[in-house]
Amino acid sequence: MKIIVAPDSFKGSLTSTQASEVIKKSILKVQPSSDVVLKPMADGGEGTLETLLTATDGEQIPIACTGPLGEKIDTAYAIVEGNTAIIECASIAGLVQVPQNKRNPDVTTSFGIGEVIIDALNKGCTNFVIGLGGSATNDGGLGMLQALGMKALDYNGKPIGIYGKDLQQIKKANFNEIDSRLSEIKIKIACDVDNPLCGKRGASAVYGPQKGATAKQIEHYDQSLNNYGDLIETELNQSLKDIPGAGAAGGLGFAMLAIGANLVSGAELLAETIKAEESIQVADLVITGEGQSDEQTLFGKAPGFIASLAKKHHVPVVLISGSLSGDLDVLRERFSGCFSITNKPLSLEACMENAEELLYEQTKQIIHLICSF
Repeated sequence: MKIIVAPDSFKGSLTSTQASEVIKKSILKVQPSSDVVLKPMADGGEGTLETLLTATDGEQIPIACTGPLGEKIDTAYAIVEGNTAIIECASIAGLVQVPQNKRNPDVTTSFGIGEVIIDALNKGCTNFVIGLGGSATNDGGLGMLQALGMKALDYNGKPIGIYGKDLQQIKKANFNEIDSRLSEIKIKIACDVDNPLCGKRGASAVYGPQKGATAKQIEHYDQSLNNYGDLIETELNQSLKDIPGAGAAGGLGFAMLAIGANLVSGAELLAETIKAEESIQVADLVITGEGQSDEQTLFGKAPGFIASLAKKHHVPVVLISGSLSGDLDVLRERFSGCFSITNKPLSLEACMENAEELLYEQTKQIIHLICSF
């Protein structure tokens, strides 16, 4: 039996690579003769870099850059196929890098992302794959654009700062000195949301709370991003604010559009890069999974996209999740079966702490069932 294992991460417990290994170990325990192919997935957030490095013969590039709180941090990106840079925003300006008690969009910045892009340009990269998910910022990419050479000036014509709080000071955005190499490269942005920059579904209203924004801050940021967006649209003579995905990662999607990037489905881009469809179409079974599943799993999330590929090629696909909620009948329209790793009443903390064992045991049960037919 040829089985493709393509889960997303079980956030807070297992990376997609770790989850893949656990599932493979469990399968081989029950059915040692199985041909198990690992295709760990991501959708642009945490794990994107690791997933692509696992699937490609790439080189990890260590780099010191500005972190989300303005401090210097040590992180990494990757170069694959000689000239393609893989950058994960979550490892540069990520929410997981900011302690809970310090989460405040006023004091976070995307500046480091621009620094990493410059480093990759200096190393000759002409293609970029950038994962947007998991940012700690709500600065609309202000910091990143400044690192790339954009001049952001206040009412007195003086440069403003690089943090979220500095958005309210911007009066003019000047792209005359932005790195000219940006016009000569291709940038694909892995993005799994379709929010505009502003409004009720915008960056601030939808994602601000998880980044520590208060109700008053959310209102102020929405206004500031709207003004900032207008300035950049005028400067570039483009309409960008309402493009689906402009509000991703605290408005980083908007800033990426401003430098000519293309926003694409994160799951689709990752699946294409690791050649998931080629493996799935010759498989007997596909197993995918994630930390929590509901109806939203079918809209841009990695397991939902993997399921669509399996259905296209008439291959059974099983979803194994940390927890299942919502209308499971909707999920079963895409998946052959949906299973939770929780086998008895457990707290969230206990589930996360024991995720590896629970995933292993549930996979064994599923394989036993399948092999009994």
